[in-house]
Amino acid sequence: QVQLVESGGGSVQAGGSLSLSCAASGVTSSSYCMAWFRQAPGKEREGVAYIDISERPRYADSVKGRFTISKNNAQNTLYLQMNNLKPEDTAMYYCASSFGGCKRLPVGWEFQLSAYAYWGQGTQVTVSS
Repeated sequence: QVQLVESGGGSVQAGGSLSLSCAASGVTSSSYCMAWFRQAPGKEREGVAYIDISERPRYADSVKGRFTISKNNAQNTLYLQMNNLKPEDTAMYYCASSFGGCKRLPVGWEFQLSAYAYWGQGTQVTVSS
């Protein structure tokens, strides 16, 4: 059973940066498809960044060019570097993982909630103007 724990959230001014981490435990597979999602109050949960064994990330249009997803396989850790933050980025950020053995999700499936089996508890990101 994979468990995910996010960290690194906080409050920053617009234009600032934050780095989020997601530590995974109970890992038994060599490949997972993983993503970062976020959810603001009163809004649907939305995918923001995705990465798999190809290590060719995919991003939501709203964050492309500002956010960078990466992972350290040896440490079973997923990262999200967020630069040039905007007030609209304010949300609870969640990391998510597929079942073990996922090598790649088809384009268009990477931000489908049903593709992910494991979720972290979330870390709050607040961006002030």
